[in-house]
Amino acid sequence: MERGTAFRSGNPALSEKTFEQWRTLSLPQNDVMTIQGTVNKTAILLFIAVAAASFTWKLFLDKNPVVMSLIIVGFIGALVVGLVTIFKQEWSPVTAPLYAALEGLLLGGISAMYNQAYEGIVAQAVVLTFGTLGVLLVAYKSGLIKATENFKLMIVAATGGICLLYLVSILFRVFGMPNAIPMIHSSGTFGIVFSLVVVAIAALNLVLDFDFIESGAEAGAPKYMEWYGAYGLMVTLVWLYLEILRLLSKLRSRD
Repeated sequence: MERGTAFRSGNPALSEKTFEQWRTLSLPQNDVMTIQGTVNKTAILLFIAVAAASFTWKLFLDKNPVVMSLIIVGFIGALVVGLVTIFKQEWSPVTAPLYAALEGLLLGGISAMYNQAYEGIVAQAVVLTFGTLGVLLVAYKSGLIKATENFKLMIVAATGGICLLYLVSILFRVFGMPNAIPMIHSSGTFGIVFSLVVVAIAALNLVLDFDFIESGAEAGAPKYMEWYGAYGLMVTLVWLYLEILRLLSKLRSRD
């Protein structure tokens, strides 16, 4: 991708303007963002998330009542810290690890609940998530999938539509109408097809993230943006994992 090309991403943490300000700067080689540096930071965030998830998972297995409080803290905290990271990218060396820890608290509790209902489902979801990550990375690097402008616009539009639908569904539940949009949560044919589509859209957001991180490195973004890029990739991976978990639970409930 040429430096003059506009950046777009379906990931809210990775927007077109993020690297715009760095294109005309010339920072020392050791102070610029690199792809390898972003990969390393992503591995650190994943380790933190897994460690935190293991903690709430164990609490759930021990039937410790505090686990529900930690799940709520993880959800609200990750949302707040995530928004702070988006608007204050220079804080990402601190906020990105904090986000990973809070997200881990949430994921550990949710995963334990799913695994209790459907034994082994979490392991399957993890394998499928990272398998998808690997396949799409190979496809992107080989040029099999290209992040063209039309491709980006399509994924951004689809992602926005899904987010809007989820938001409407949540609002209906808040106002006492949990069955207002029942089909997307059902284990019937429509519910499963819907989940397959959402998983596909979440997975394709990874392509946009790969392209954006690569473009950021080419633009000479400052070193702390490695943490920001890792955070953005983490957002997509968490979404993909949760959607795969939901899809598998729907399939298992039909057995």
